[in-house]
Amino acid sequence: MNVLEVTGANKQYRGFVLRDISFSLEAGYVSGLIGPNGSGKSTLIKAILGLIRLDAGNVRLFGQSYDGDERSIKRRIGFVFDEHPFYDHLRITDMKRIFASFYPQWNEPQYRLYLERFELPERRRIRDLSKGMKLKLSLALALSHDAELIVMDEPTSGLDPIFRYDLLQMLRDLMKEERRTVLFSTHNTNDLDRIADYVTFLYRGRMLYSGSLDDWLGRHALVKGPAKLLDRDVRRLFVGLRETPYGFEGLAADRAEAERLFAGLATIERPTLDEVMVYSVRKGDLP
Repeated sequence: MNVLEVTGANKQYRGFVLRDISFSLEAGYVSGLIGPNGSGKSTLIKAILGLIRLDAGNVRLFGQSYDGDERSIKRRIGFVFDEHPFYDHLRITDMKRIFASFYPQWNEPQYRLYLERFELPERRRIRDLSKGMKLKLSLALALSHDAELIVMDEPTSGLDPIFRYDLLQMLRDLMKEERRTVLFSTHNTNDLDRIADYVTFLYRGRMLYSGSLDDWLGRHALVKGPAKLLDRDVRRLFVGLRETPYGFEGLAADRAEAERLFAGLATIERPTLDEVMVYSVRKGDLP
């Protein structure tokens, strides 16, 4: 079952156009939404959450559109944003009381388990919490009303590397335990290398790829070798090239062809998501 289906999404602002975005997200998986700043990730997230209306196309959640019962759909969604939506002067316990009132299915015992697990002091005022603790509070709230889809928009932005690693490990464990569905929007692709099953890649308002992360990385190859190996025909194999006086590094779109041409002559590696994205953006074309 698809938890989310986006079909032909278009939205135009002055100086920016989101063009014909279509992808889906199956229940029980983590999908990354990636792209440089200004690629359209936040616009798409707002459309998915019903915060803006598309000029064309549609969004369906749990098989329904917002034109039906928007309130019942949103009760099935949890959200975690970089900019937290809390009232800073309130204590955690007061903010929870307000938040829980919107969800008839609020699970207080589960929430208290997350408080303990995340070591959140419920009498502390929100303005006195660190960025990491505010993020933990957002997670605790999002995971305590039986949300079937968790939407995360740049949740690890500004966190130190150690806390970010711990957070991602915790999130991966939570997904394994409870089989929730997650849409994780970020420009930090290292985060998704560890937790994502699928990825949708936006660039300048266009979708360059949507599908299995493992398949996408597996069909590419990062080739490193001496410059003498490059000629006009060989160059056509690469999505992008970086050349130095000592040799070259290039991303090949066809791993099998790269292995046929360069076996024993160059180093051939599996690229990271960051490398695929950077080389694809530099070329500005579909990898």
